[in-house]
Amino acid sequence: MTRTFLRAAVLIVAMVWGAVASAQTAGRDGPLKAGAYALDASRTHIGFSLMRLGFAYYSGTFSDASGSLRIDPAKPTETTLQVTMPVASLATGNGAVDADLKGPNWFDAARYPTATFISTVVTATGPDTADITGILTLHGVTQAEILQVHYLDAAADPIAKPGEAGFEAATTIKRSDFGLSAFFPVIGDDVRLTITGVFVARR
Repeated sequence: MTRTFLRAAVLIVAMVWGAVASAQTAGRDGPLKAGAYALDASRTHIGFSLMRLGFAYYSGTFSDASGSLRIDPAKPTETTLQVTMPVASLATGNGAVDADLKGPNWFDAARYPTATFISTVVTATGPDTADITGILTLHGVTQAEILQVHYLDAAADPIAKPGEAGFEAATTIKRSDFGLSAFFPVIGDDVRLTITGVFVARR
């Protein structure tokens, strides 16, 4: 679940990469420029869902992510991305469930307060899409994960001025890979992650 966030980071890289490729091959005129970008937490949302009791999906979100992106449109594969998400930001709409998920039986937020994702490889899969491979650290476990990213667009904000790039991404991970195996198989192992987010150019 938390990796969703991390993946979000990864997918952002892909999206930015897609923005570059899109501008070069699909006629986009996004103002994406080489340099450093920061993740806008207020417009970045990470959602997760997994099967419960075999007939219904349980879902929730993570928020307050922070991250940095450095990219050169001329060398998209050299893009670097790092994202951090606070586990305590988890929310399902049920306070009791949230407390349980943040507790020792699940994420153990007190012991593992953050989840991080660091990109390692960006591979183009289309003019606006890419697979971003990165190292996800969650619940004290570190392993490689792949995020499927779709670049949406880039533009200059008429109010804030700096350039921005938007994206969406999705992937499925196994919670048991990160030691989160409580109540399996009553609660499924596969966790679907969906991410939308915005990166803003640093002034």
